[in-house]
Amino acid sequence: MRHSLPHHVPLWIDPQKALYFITIKCQRKNRLQLTHPELGGPLLETVRFRHEKLIWFAHIFLLMPDHVHALLSFPPSGNSVQKTITQWKRWTARELGIKWQRDFFEHRLRSEESVREKADYILANPVRKGLATEASEWPLFFCPTPSKTPRGARGHLGEASLP
Repeated sequence: MRHSLPHHVPLWIDPQKALYFITIKCQRKNRLQLTHPELGGPLLETVRFRHEKLIWFAHIFLLMPDHVHALLSFPPSGNSVQKTITQWKRWTARELGIKWQRDFFEHRLRSEESVREKADYILANPVRKGLATEASEWPLFFCPTPSKTPRGARGHLGEASLP
């Protein structure tokens, strides 16, 4: 039996300035669940919807076949990180049929250098896994501001051709 991960934010952290590196995995590894043509676009639309409704701010959200990586921040008046992610997972499981692992990994980023490092890591993930030859070829990501799209990415949802 897996133990639950703690997701509590220390009281001295300003929630408006907190940025999180998030990884959410599917129950079964090495399956093409999230990059399936009928699922990738609708899943990213749920990300866009929550971004536009100020439920979270998705700096980068990238789909891999069996997991997602994201850089997210959360409004101070909203739900906790854990509750927000749990609600999204519950909704996507019910509406899109995604079978997620019970918990998720989050790491609060503490410096601009670590933000750049995590953004590069996220965008290079499809290349490392042999799914693309260059990060700019991978279409399954959301980045709301093209001018702030990290190096190597070619746009944001709506500009990339989703399968």
